[in-house]
Amino acid sequence: MKKIIIAIDGHSSCGKSTLAKSLAKDLDYIYVDTGAMYRAVTLYFLQNNIDLNNLDQVEKSLKDIHIRFQKSGDLTHTFLNDKDVEFDIREMYVSNKVSEVAEISIVRKVLVREQQEMGIDKGLVMDGRDIGTVVFPAAELKIFLTASIEVRTKRRFDELHQKGLTVDYETVQKNLNHRDHIDSTRLDSPLKLADDAILIDNSEMDKEKQLERVKQLAMSKILAKSC
Repeated sequence: MKKIIIAIDGHSSCGKSTLAKSLAKDLDYIYVDTGAMYRAVTLYFLQNNIDLNNLDQVEKSLKDIHIRFQKSGDLTHTFLNDKDVEFDIREMYVSNKVSEVAEISIVRKVLVREQQEMGIDKGLVMDGRDIGTVVFPAAELKIFLTASIEVRTKRRFDELHQKGLTVDYETVQKNLNHRDHIDSTRLDSPLKLADDAILIDNSEMDKEKQLERVKQLAMSKILAKSC
């Protein structure tokens, strides 16, 4: 059967990565976490005291950033300049800055180009904020995930605590609201529902039910393309 590109966009902590990983595994597709790419860039900027307002410094620094993904068991880890930073990029101090970094046009231009190169041969599931609108506007299947802020806050709060990170509920919710605002109002590639995307609110939907629904949508597109 012919392969397609599946774009999954949506708000922070609505389960995009979990869905994308599971879907890619079931379809035997490549999974790319674009959020991790922006987090890795953010981590580098923070570690190297890069001034986000100095665009010349930002552009120069991007040439020293090399991101790759490597499977470790059932997990995919993010490597920044050959160092495993999968857990570092999930820290709250990175979360507090990632949306600001992601709205810088030169950062988006560089990472979008890399993301598009990953999809040349298709057979790809990619999640992020602008996958169906900017990175792959011609993707055969576009999903837009959302959930209530209360549900997303609890999911993120539980995720952080499971990883041993200490943070209070109010801080998590404030961070999500802040990121939602920046992601949705930035001038360059804002988070929005593509005209041909399928909207799924998973506030009251479990992971298995969500995966099954999206897998059915994917197989329908794959079969139609293969005919």
